[in-house]
Amino acid sequence: MKPLAVAIMGPTASGKTAAALAIARAIPAEIISVDSALVYRGMDIGTAKPSAEELASAPHHLIDIIDPTEAYSVAQFRTATLRLVDEISARGKLPLLVGGTMMYFKGLTDGLDDLPTADTAVRGRIEAEAAAIGWPGMHAKLRALDPVTAERLKPNDAQRINRALEIIELSGRPMSELLTGREKLALPFELLSFALEPSDRAVLHQRIATRFDQMLGTSDDSGIVAEVASLRARGDLDPAMPSMRCVGYRQSWEYLDGTIDRAGLRETGIVATRQLAKRQLTWLRAMPERVVIDCLADNTAGVMLAHIAGHKPV
Repeated sequence: MKPLAVAIMGPTASGKTAAALAIARAIPAEIISVDSALVYRGMDIGTAKPSAEELASAPHHLIDIIDPTEAYSVAQFRTATLRLVDEISARGKLPLLVGGTMMYFKGLTDGLDDLPTADTAVRGRIEAEAAAIGWPGMHAKLRALDPVTAERLKPNDAQRINRALEIIELSGRPMSELLTGREKLALPFELLSFALEPSDRAVLHQRIATRFDQMLGTSDDSGIVAEVASLRARGDLDPAMPSMRCVGYRQSWEYLDGTIDRAGLRETGIVATRQLAKRQLTWLRAMPERVVIDCLADNTAGVMLAHIAGHKPV
């Protein structure tokens, strides 16, 4: 009989953290963060990182584990999560996998594709070419080499266009070809997946706006602007790094560069967060095994606890 783990997925501002903490208060549990931004140390405000009190209320994992100069891959997440689920289950507690980075969930449940690892030199050459012709030009180049991958990427999606071109150069084959034909791997534990999804998208949008305003604060001396200013002052970060491409951080960097004003920062930050939520919901709709719970309803944690209590192990 496989041990049970519970996934709490959902778009940003859907109440995942609050639900997980409520479950952890009701039954012995430990929380594994499934969030590509929470891994970074020193990035607290813009990532809506749980407070010190919340972190102390239940054991948390995969938060504050790397520096913003570093990268964290789906493969690293999967390896760490498989180990953590085994250890938490051995302690007699329920592993709660909580977050909105859907690529992490997919990598965990489906396994990883056999893609070449990143090559700094190759990426540097691609970035140099992009500086000359722009990312839309690089997107056109990708379209000629791998039209299937190019079709699903936006012309300014620098990170993914770079990766797709890097894979072609390193492997000699298009990424779309390498992604086909892989068999889904069986997990060593049973995963009960909940998805917090809004019954009214407009209400979620209002939640997003309210939360971004809270992150922004009342002046540049507080909130996410002050946090990004402190990160910039280190001198070893740049806006092309994965950490600084996180929603809110990219826009704050542009604000500090003087390319947008404070009103523009608020507007672009909220729009980018809504777009993120839309992408997260698209990912969720492709997960038929999930149990959908209205994130706008009362007592979402209670609904999950009832499902957990009535769950029959296989």
